[in-house]
Amino acid sequence: MVPLAQLAVAHGLRFGELDELLRSAFVEAARDAHADVLPHRAVSRVSATTGLNRREVARLMRMDSPEPAGRSLATELFTRWLSDPALRLCGSPRRFLARQGPAPSFESLAQSVTKDVHPRTLLEEMCRLGLAKFDDKLDVVLLQRDAFLPTGDEKRMFGIVGSNVADHLRAAVDNVLHESPDEDAAGTRHLEQALFADELSPESIGRMRPLIKQQWQSVLKELAPVVQKLIDEDEARGRQRKQRLRVGMYAFNGPMDVVPRGAANSDQADIESVRRRTK
Repeated sequence: MVPLAQLAVAHGLRFGELDELLRSAFVEAARDAHADVLPHRAVSRVSATTGLNRREVARLMRMDSPEPAGRSLATELFTRWLSDPALRLCGSPRRFLARQGPAPSFESLAQSVTKDVHPRTLLEEMCRLGLAKFDDKLDVVLLQRDAFLPTGDEKRMFGIVGSNVADHLRAAVDNVLHESPDEDAAGTRHLEQALFADELSPESIGRMRPLIKQQWQSVLKELAPVVQKLIDEDEARGRQRKQRLRVGMYAFNGPMDVVPRGAANSDQADIESVRRRTK
């Protein structure tokens, strides 16, 4: 909760506003937990489950839930550019594509993502996000980044933070709360593991950063084409398509004296501790 509070304080979000969001989330979770309760008893059941009074529960239940964010075609196009084997040269993504014409071109790439939006519109959005640049003299589109970070677009940045952190937490919570025949050999439904190391110097952290970035690029290069192939196959065969997938990777470094509360006595089986002791 401390990092969340730090983010709220840094951006002027007062406690009352965050409290309202948390109350709504509690009510939603309680309603999901008691999905079979009769409508006329729902308020009482949710109140008993959350500890919120009935009037507050009734007010929150009347509020409309926010619409889920739709997919970003521009970022989907950007990801495909980075990962499509047909758009790679010597193991790396092509740095530029002809704007029009047969594949490989920006036009053909855009149409492989969607035929409902004109390629020029997608190009303008990618340029706005700093993902690509258009050279009108050569009539080519230049790739500007190797990863998506929408600098200057605060709403989109917070959206990415929220969706990534939420799904990471969903994976961990789901592993704790549920048992399923879909479990893997480790007894978990979702992969959620981490490597932990302490007693490192700033120089060592600096040497790790490019290696970590390289590992993520390898994961992206390996998985993205497979995922896209499965998406195309599901569509071609008319399968029911109601599942979503998020595969991520994170890395963090900070001083050893700032330790999450409770972490010192943690006995989590999914964390491999690697400690380097200097005597």
